[in-house]
Amino acid sequence: MNDRIEIRGLHQNNLKNISLSIPKNKIVVFTGVSGSGKSSIVFDTIATESQRQMNETYTAWVRGRMPKYEKPKVDYIDNLSASVIVDQSRLGGNARSTVGTISDLYSALRVLYSRIGAPYVGTASYFSFNDPNGMCPECSGLGNITDIDTEGLVDPEKSWNEGMVKLPAYGVGNWYWKIYTESKVFDLDKKFKDYSEEEKNILYYGAKVPNGDQVHKKVEGIVQQLRRTVLMRDTSAIREASAKRLLSLIIQKKCPSCHGKRLNDHTLSCRINEKNIHEMSEMEFTSLREALSKIEDKRATTIVEDLVASLGRMIEIGLPYLSMNRESSTLSGGEAQRLKLVRYMGSALTGMTYIFDEPSTGMHPRDVYRMCNLLQKLRDKGNSVLVVEHDKDIISIADHIIDVGPLAGKHGGEILFEGSYEDLLLSGTRTGNAMKEILPIKEQPRVPDKYLPVRNATCHNLKDVSVDIPLHVLTVVTGVAGSGKSTLIRDVFAKEHVDDVVLVDQSPITATGRSTPATFLGFFDAIRKVISKETGQSASIFSFNSKGACPACKGRGVIVTELVFMDPVTTVCEECEGNRFNKESLSFQYHGKNIMEILAMSAEEAFVFFKGQNRIAKQIRRMVEVGLGYLSLGQPTSTLSGGERQRLKLAKHLDDQGSIFILDEPTTGLHASDIKGIMKLFERFVDRGNTVIIIEHNQDVIKNADHIIDIGPDGGSGGGEIVFEGTVREMVEKSSTITAKYLRKSM
Repeated sequence: MNDRIEIRGLHQNNLKNISLSIPKNKIVVFTGVSGSGKSSIVFDTIATESQRQMNETYTAWVRGRMPKYEKPKVDYIDNLSASVIVDQSRLGGNARSTVGTISDLYSALRVLYSRIGAPYVGTASYFSFNDPNGMCPECSGLGNITDIDTEGLVDPEKSWNEGMVKLPAYGVGNWYWKIYTESKVFDLDKKFKDYSEEEKNILYYGAKVPNGDQVHKKVEGIVQQLRRTVLMRDTSAIREASAKRLLSLIIQKKCPSCHGKRLNDHTLSCRINEKNIHEMSEMEFTSLREALSKIEDKRATTIVEDLVASLGRMIEIGLPYLSMNRESSTLSGGEAQRLKLVRYMGSALTGMTYIFDEPSTGMHPRDVYRMCNLLQKLRDKGNSVLVVEHDKDIISIADHIIDVGPLAGKHGGEILFEGSYEDLLLSGTRTGNAMKEILPIKEQPRVPDKYLPVRNATCHNLKDVSVDIPLHVLTVVTGVAGSGKSTLIRDVFAKEHVDDVVLVDQSPITATGRSTPATFLGFFDAIRKVISKETGQSASIFSFNSKGACPACKGRGVIVTELVFMDPVTTVCEECEGNRFNKESLSFQYHGKNIMEILAMSAEEAFVFFKGQNRIAKQIRRMVEVGLGYLSLGQPTSTLSGGERQRLKLAKHLDDQGSIFILDEPTTGLHASDIKGIMKLFERFVDRGNTVIIIEHNQDVIKNADHIIDIGPDGGSGGGEIVFEGTVREMVEKSSTITAKYLRKSM
């Protein structure tokens, strides 16, 4: 029979030699606490082996250009289908990557304008901001230009003789100070605030010789000089030189020529129904669909129908508030995942295996039904749908549930339950019990004693918003996706109070592959010193970044082979088998373990192992407290999920006092049973005198708030207003907002 994926003897990562028979053409949801082994089954085994075997069907030349997949540790696996992975990895791309370009919607819109736009300006390439024919010549299609921040250059209260220019090279007595002061162009005792506009322009952009029209050869102008020496250079070289002061003076501002539109005037002169392509691309998808539906030109019927259908899928999946011009780098992990989904919604393929990683992430409870409908449509078309999920609403629509656990790491890796949702509720497992539990609302919330104001905020879709953010309490900011929550808190409030704010988000921790929890939290040096003292060896021999590094891979654990005209090939180092250390460093032991074995321990194991070393144990305990006890000390941080990265960052600040913590959806990737633990952690933060502000959809988090700020009433142009402020009890009893309605349903 081919109606099941058969797996025997699976021991990938922490999985304990499990066997599974997974039904095909069904919605199968994998549940369990973080680190239990769900992803090891779904992504590291089923998805990896499916893609590995698919790649083997191509020619050697094609395989050389494709990603390499290591064979999973499984004795037997059969009946796999071609897989489509829809994960939460953020969409990469540079400033030229937008929602329109990555979804191909903008390509279709360009063809539309080249066909029926008036006046005719050229082919579709003339409407691309990535093509010389269409791009603004001043900003090269970026919409922004990089320049020098003139306000940050000088102290208005000082003169040349008092050190007016805030750059070391222009300090009193230094080389550039002498050039400018000996030019006889400036009054050396005149404060900058008293300069005329002409004098300021001379200082910034260059001077003329006092007795003539000739440009003074040495007084180039501070801004002009910095443009030449900083902006025209590779800024990575500046970073390496640690010239942070220079980098802080580099700003981006809207292009003065196109005003952020990216396109040239010739292209923008072309219009359809009185709108140019930039104006169409700025419209939210709901408005854009309506505008396109009004086009009656028969030459464009097919293009318009395709565009309207694609926009309909965008709206259906819960992204009605996006526009084509939205830069892809600004999308959240959940938005990126839903955007990837759109390309499959109109697919005619059947017999596929679709694999999802927490598809409810970033979705308000009101919109989760949209995701449920999509999963059911994919199944009904004859596809298998495998989902890793914690959300009750998505788990409840499963045809088959596989619960993995009981706990994380070495305490997980077992199959606890297989069956229906109804049977899961009766199973007695951690997941089954969490699905039934209804948490109460906080009945005695803290009363704010101080506030920090936000006044007349108009960033993005905010509509002249004024609100007081309470201090020393736990505030939850709610609202549907796209309502303006992150804009208000991250883009406005955090920037106004940047010195006091600790932003704990899900962005990558470092660009290199050498960062681990031990290095990030700063206790790896202490571990090496303890081993050094025990063995009498130099501490550097126990570092894969120093003398302890494997000579073959230089401590990377992998070998990267550059193929010039093809993508580089990455393989596990055969010399060290990926552990990154040389043989000498591994020959020394501390309490029966070498450095590789110590880094391979989970935080829970390491906490016990280093119990006699208080300084190290205290740091490791931080990982356990934020729910990362299952992570190994040496796991590359580049392999962590967004939620895991966020909690690791949080661990760094557990002893902070008097800070303002901002967290964006901290429950991402958390099992329902772990939410109570993370909320207790936030309560302790507040008890120590901190302010905690959480942007969140999770109902259990909202119930634990001292204060709620609800933004809406809807997303995009339909949002951007404060629709409720107060306690949870007040929201439940008095508010009629979307969030309030769903909060009442969860009680």
